Formats: sequence, structure tokens, C-alpha cells
Amino acid sequence: MAKLEENRIRISVRNLVEFLLRSGDIDNRRRGKKETEAMAAGARLHRKLQGRMGADYRAEVPLKLEYETEDIVISLEGRADGIFKEDEISVVDEIKGVYWDIEALKEPLEVHRAQAMCYACMVLENGMAGPDFVGLQLTYADLESEQIRRFKEVLPAEEVRAYVYHLLEEYAAWGRFLYHHRQRRNASVKELAFPFSYRPGQRELAVSAYRAMQQKRTLFIQAPTGIGKTMSVLFPAIKALGEGLDDKIFYLTAKTITRTVAEEAMEILRRKGLFASSITLTAKEKLCPMAEEGKRPECNPEACPYAKGHFDRVNEAVFDYIHQKETAGREEILRWAEQYRVCPHELSLDLSDWMDVVICDYNYVFDPNVQLRRYFGEGPGGEYLFLVDEAHNLVERAREMYSAALFKENFLKVRALVKPYSPKLERKLSRCNRLLLEMKRDSDGPVVRESIGNFVLALTGVFSEMEKFKEDYRVMDDNEDFGALYLDIRHFLNMYDRLDSSYCVYTEPIGRESFMLKLLCANPAENLSSCLRKGNSTVFFSATLLPVLYYKELLCGSTEEYAVYAPSPFDQSKRLLAVGRDVSSRYKRRNSREYGRILDYILAAAAGKKGNYLVYFPSYSYMDEVYQAAVKRELSDGPEFLLQSARMTEADREEFLSEFGRERDRSLVAFCVMGGVFSEGIDLQGEKLIGVLVVGTGLPQICTEREILRGWYEEQGKDGFAYAYRYPGMNRVLQAAGRVIRTDTDEGVILLLDDRFLYSEYQRLFPREWADYHVTNYENLPGILDDFWINRRK
Repeated sequence: MAKLEENRIRISVRNLVEFLLRSGDIDNRRRGKKETEAMAAGARLHRKLQGRMGADYRAEVPLKLEYETEDIVISLEGRADGIFKEDEISVVDEIKGVYWDIEALKEPLEVHRAQAMCYACMVLENGMAGPDFVGLQLTYADLESEQIRRFKEVLPAEEVRAYVYHLLEEYAAWGRFLYHHRQRRNASVKELAFPFSYRPGQRELAVSAYRAMQQKRTLFIQAPTGIGKTMSVLFPAIKALGEGLDDKIFYLTAKTITRTVAEEAMEILRRKGLFASSITLTAKEKLCPMAEEGKRPECNPEACPYAKGHFDRVNEAVFDYIHQKETAGREEILRWAEQYRVCPHELSLDLSDWMDVVICDYNYVFDPNVQLRRYFGEGPGGEYLFLVDEAHNLVERAREMYSAALFKENFLKVRALVKPYSPKLERKLSRCNRLLLEMKRDSDGPVVRESIGNFVLALTGVFSEMEKFKEDYRVMDDNEDFGALYLDIRHFLNMYDRLDSSYCVYTEPIGRESFMLKLLCANPAENLSSCLRKGNSTVFFSATLLPVLYYKELLCGSTEEYAVYAPSPFDQSKRLLAVGRDVSSRYKRRNSREYGRILDYILAAAAGKKGNYLVYFPSYSYMDEVYQAAVKRELSDGPEFLLQSARMTEADREEFLSEFGRERDRSLVAFCVMGGVFSEGIDLQGEKLIGVLVVGTGLPQICTEREILRGWYEEQGKDGFAYAYRYPGMNRVLQAAGRVIRTDTDEGVILLLDDRFLYSEYQRLFPREWADYHVTNYENLPGILDDFWINRRK
């Protein structure tokens, strides 16, 4: 990645040549742990080879070359692996550690030779070589056998200079774009004003966000829906970008709908005069024109015409795009990829290098299997700013990203597949299976494991052999079982490398046949922080970050970071909040009488005023029981009912939500499950929704993992039940309740149906604006509703 400072563009030798000289096909069939480990293993072998070269060999020599054009200066920087004299000629040594057969090489790879040429030119221009000739030595080392193969040549100085300056002139076209774009963008940012009249509390949010960016700090913002959180953080971020505090903004989201909100906010700023580029990254599966339902895209030239020759064409595609367009979304990228016949996913990643704002899912920054290595891989990171939307979702998402599980039966399945081809791999798989079988036999249920070192040693052997098997055989290229176990093992080993006190290791029989070994990331803070340290500043924001200390501990690991709480800007008289004290969703209270009483509350709410209502239940089974109670009553003059189903497609969800826009003669009551697809991210304004009823406290179902988390937190001196159950549950409640009252003209009711909401440990988690709640029972509810709606009509 290049870095622009004033009119000076700094770029490393490696980045320059890999960018300009890339060519050929995309082919992911030979990628694996070896490729990701090559850099670390290569560094070790570098040092070893450098140490053998004698006293006259200078290792890791820092070099710099400046190339001036009319309006920019390109500063080419890097470290030569080695410089030495041979027959009075200075020789540049470029060492490459690889995991492939070096004897098959007929000549050095062009990109490697180009790196050596760049260092040779820098040696010449820095007076470290004679005026006429300079030598190149390309040293290839097999990282497994440590076998060495060298290619040597001596070249005229002018030939070297001509080659390198041609590369620099070619790159100057890109550099000039970057420079002039930055000049125009920064000028527009200076003139940019906040696009709306500030709502109460909104200016304070924007100021707090800007100060955090200025001080390179982390900030937590809790602000209710409707205050304008997106613009409150995006506007100061753009200001910080224009003032040189950051180079790039990553706007991170959990759901597609929030990405759309960020896109709309960027468009609003552009209409107000901002000149800045943005891209929305889409998952490969949704962007690939060759993708098949339920299958991973095959990224190789045999299966995909867009992969064949992709790197021959992609630079032209990117150069043309960034000179013509400010935004890049799914449809534009697909059209451009079709025009240039390149992979749309890889095109989108390359475009992101030249964009000011990258809007994407959490995965692209945090998930070790998906994150953008160009930004967050090995190396120091960059001048990045992270805006984390709906940050309450990141705790569970991160826990999932950094946990890993293996299942015994999958080893048996793959063992049978490879048996005809590799007895060695079969034996190694059998050993892992035996070790898992021993764990299974010494337990009747879930067991927390102190050590699994022997198993991991055997697993490492399996993975190494699977790597070799993939190289030697093509029979498993398309086998889903083999591919899935390979990826699961790779992830497991990578997560095992991170194992520390924030993890818990346990095994659990699942059903009669399955047996699981899991690395559970109980506290993802350190893993998340290692990613966030790649940037300058982070703003976490959400409508529900209570208690904020819980989120500080699990998202960044420090309770000392700044936090801002913004009160609701809306007129509280337009919202009725009531707690039903005579109902509960406790398991011991789940019976026909209780289901009937919940139905009574629902019917009373729907009768209070004709309109649309959402009811959130703790589970599908609970929802079905209440619905069946309604069916038995044969409510001919009651509301219409609409039910969420367990496996709704995107079209099903759109059809479900479209019902809220229909005219009808009686109330609509939609039954949903708390924490499901309709619990957050939907925006039903005005008359589309006038009431939300929340049944229960949202507690996650009791299960092995939750109980292990509970015990782990208790060992840390925390309230284990609160961390494992109450806090996540209350977040679901707050999100569900937040579906009503989304603008300053909305009116509606929120009913919390569980007597536990009156307990102090739950009331401490209420937002400040919930202080005016009513306590009711079913008999009193109609009167409370009548008073509210009558007052609203006045």
C-alpha cells in the first residue's frame, strides 16, 4: 500500500513491483497454511542464509530512491536482503523462501527479478556501486528442505536504471490520481457543513467522536434510534480524513440494512458538496457470477472464465473505474467486471485501495479467515479509522470468529475417502480419531479440558499431510467433506495458537453419534484489539450498549476508554411504556393459563387502537403456544395474525414486512422471535407500527456453552449469570423495543411482559428515558391504553 504525505507518495519496492507486474490467473487450489506461514518461515531462513555469507556480506540494508515528476515525488523504499562484492562488482542478493519445487525453475520469476532490479538501481543511485555495472543474485530456498538455488547476472547500470525508472513512470500515473483526488477531497471537506439541523444531543455526539479521532482514542456511544448516529460519527470522520488525521475510513456493520444507511449518509454529504469516494464490499458468494447455490465459488481458470487472465486485465479495470466513478456498489462492480472480464470480488478489493471510505461487514476486519490481509495482515497497519455500527452485535460475532470446533465423525468420514490413496494420511486421521474417542469415553457429558496438547500434536501432523495430499492428488479438489475438514483443522490450529486465559477448552457429546472438541473464546477483547491496533481510532456505537462496562471489557478490554450516552431526542409523551407484573416467561410458569394471559395482553393492545403491532417471543415454541391459544378462542372480530417462520428466505422476509404497509379494517399482530431477523435492522415508521410487546427478558436458552461462559466469568470474579445470560438477553429486549418510535412524529406503545422487569438488576439496565414506565396488570391495561391514545388525539 502506498502512503501519500503532501505531494510525496511512499511505496515499498515489493508493493510497487507486485502491483505493476502482476499477471496470469486467479487459482486458489494450492493455497493453505503453507502460503500463510511462508513469510514467517522465510524470515527465519533469511537470517540463516545471511549469516552464512561471510563478514563482507551486508544484510537488511535500508535503501531509498526518490523519483520527481511535475507534481509529485515517488519515494521508493525498502531493505535489500543482502549486498556483497564479487569481482569488484556490487551484487544485490534477493532471497525468496518458497514451498514449491525450486529445481523446476528455469529462470527467476519476473516479479522477484524486478525487486532485485529496484534494489540494484537504489544501490547505484546511492553511490554504493561502481558507475558501469551492478550484479543481481536471486536466491531461492525451499522452506522445508532448505535446499538453495541461485540465479546470477551482471547488468549495465543504464539498463537497470532504464528498467526501474520505467516502472516508476508507470506508477506515477496512479500516484498523480491519488494526489489530485486527495487535494480535491480535502478542499471539499474544508467547506463541508453538517447536512442537517442538529437534533438535541447530536452535536455533542459529533464533537465527542471528532475528539476521539483527534486523540487516537476509542469511544463508545450509546444513542437511541432517531438521533442520527450514522451521520453523527460519519461527518466527524470525514472531517478527520480531510484534515489528515486518517487515510481511510472503515465503516463496519453487521447487517445489509445498516450498510445501506451508511451509503445513504455518504450520498447526503456528496449532495452537500463533499468530493470523496466510497465502496461497499459484498461477500464473494453474492458477487460471484459463477456461484452455485450452497457451494463455495471455484476460483480457478478451469472453472471460471473471470479467473483466467484476471491479473492481466485488472489494473486497467481499476484505473478506468477510479477515474470515472466516486462510488462502488454491487451492481456497478458486476457491470465493470463483466466489461473487463475480471473477478468482481477481487476487483472490489483492489478498488478499495483507492477509496476513501470502505463500507463492509465486521468480517473483513476481524475474522481471521476473511479479513482483508492487504490492510490487516502482517505488518504495522495504517492510518485507519474504524466506525463500528450496531456494536452490540460484535460480542457474539467475535466470539464465534475466534472459537473453533472439530467433530469426531468428520475424521472418520475423510479417513474413508483418502484410504485408497494415502495410507499415511489414513493413519494420521485414525490417530486423531482415537484420541477423540478416548476423550469421549472418559466423560458422560460436557467436560472442560485443561490440556489437549497431544491431540493438537497429532492434528498438526494430519494437517501437514493433508497439505501434501492436496498437492499430490487432485481427486479431493471438489470434495466438500475433505475441504470442510481441511478448513476446520486450519482454523482450529490457528485459534489454538491464540490460546490464552480468555479461552476455555471443552468437549461435549452431541446426540448419540457426534462428539465435539471446542476452543471457546469467552472474551474476544484481545483478539479484537489486535485488529483495531492496525488503525488509529475506533468508535463503537449502538442504540443498546448497556451496561457499557460489559461492552468495554468484551470489545476492547479496557474500562478506561471514553463513553458517551445520548438521551432520546423524542417527545416522551408520544410513547407509552408499561411493565406487566402478572405475567412471566419463566419455564416453571409456561402453561396454558400463562399463554392465555399473554394473549389477553396482546388482544388488549390491539384493541386499544387499530394499527400494526409486533410481538416478540422467547422462542418459536412459545410463539406457537400463544398462537394456538388464539386459534382456540376463534376470534372472529379480533386482529389479523402474521407469524415469522424458522427458515424464511429473503423474499419471505420482504413479503412479511410488506404486510405493514397494507390498508386493513382491523389491527395486524405480527408474531416474531426475539433476537431473530425482525428484532433489529427493520425500520417501520409512522403508522406502519404503533406498538411492540416483548414477552420475557430475552435470556439465551440454557445450554452447555452458556453454562461454561457463566462459570468462566464467575472464575474472573464477575456476575456469571449477568454476563452469560442477563446482559445479552436485555440487549435483545432493548433492540426489540426500539422498533417503535423511530422518528419525532411516531407514536406508540411498548409493553414489557414479565414481572422480572421490575427487579432492580433489570431496571439498572433500563435506558434513562425509560424512567417513566407504568406498572400494570391485565385488568388495568385497557384503561392505561385508553388514556394514552385519548391524550394523543387531543
